[in-house]
Amino acid sequence: MRRVIILGSTGSIGTQALDVIRRNPERFEVVALAAGTDAARLAAQSAEHRVEDTALGAEEAEHLVRDVDADVVLNGITGSVGLGPTLAALEAGRTLALANKESLIVGGDLVRAAASPGQIVPVDSEHSAIAQTLRAGSDREVRRLVLTASGGPFRGRTRRSLRGVTPEEALAHPTWNMGRVVTTNSSTLVNKGLEVIEARLLFDVGYDDIDVTIHPQSVVHSMVEFIDGSTIAQASPPDMRLPISLGLDWPNRVPGIGVPLDWTERHTWTFEPVDADAFPAIDLAKRVGRAGGTYPAVFNAANEQAVEAFHERRIGFLDILETVERVVDAHEPEGALTREALAEAEEWARRTADSLVG
Repeated sequence: MRRVIILGSTGSIGTQALDVIRRNPERFEVVALAAGTDAARLAAQSAEHRVEDTALGAEEAEHLVRDVDADVVLNGITGSVGLGPTLAALEAGRTLALANKESLIVGGDLVRAAASPGQIVPVDSEHSAIAQTLRAGSDREVRRLVLTASGGPFRGRTRRSLRGVTPEEALAHPTWNMGRVVTTNSSTLVNKGLEVIEARLLFDVGYDDIDVTIHPQSVVHSMVEFIDGSTIAQASPPDMRLPISLGLDWPNRVPGIGVPLDWTERHTWTFEPVDADAFPAIDLAKRVGRAGGTYPAVFNAANEQAVEAFHERRIGFLDILETVERVVDAHEPEGALTREALAEAEEWARRTADSLVG
């Protein structure tokens, strides 16, 4: 029986995690829940799962993680505010099922220094797929990681054709049901850029050895290429409950959690190169990741502000990445990497982005 704390319990990851736990009461027990602002839904979840320990907001969630006894902390918070709870989980010795990619990307070496080997289990479908496929060989046998991307709602569009797209069009993702920021990031491929940085930090593979391919069917979730020329892929219908279940009980698989592919039916899977001219986010993310330090925090914070401005119709779709790049170019890091330095860099990035879109 694994005792689980769920952070971001009212969001997409949190509600699906509770579904996994609800269907496997002999395997998991919820001991604490934390949400952002939805107190009513949090109270309903607490009553259903008979959970006494709850929290609202990231700061209270951080205290919850430190104070409540648990085996696994699922961090499904959205945004870099998840950094504190991520560090708290690692410092408390919990297994961290990480769906809050921003905390690892922003925290970088701070998070890696706090983690013991194997303590972080990725929940993003792409990184879960890589973690699964890496079991097919040793670290020294890995040549390349290949992340798959659906391409979002604008796959195949030229840069010129993207200039007039609307927030509603950006939120019309063809495969996944996600929140506004993540869905918009998928449409710009910022989400995939963040995942490239996350892959580097999780699996210690250089940026030159991490590629992205567009796979609109979203069935192959990522691949690992080995030195003998073989490529191992993880494939399953798009359902986040599978990587969530692995995050909660790694490396054990939960029977019946997902519906397997039907091999009696015809399938067609396609793979396409990324159009870096129309979608420059991945190249920018690699540049930011190589720079390290506070640069990823600046990249992420500036993007969040630009996405908000886009949805408020103050800037256009292409202005999102142009704003982020201008903020990144203007950044001048100072001193050692600390939580205080990260907070200051994020605050500066948000102010700078706001001034550019204002």
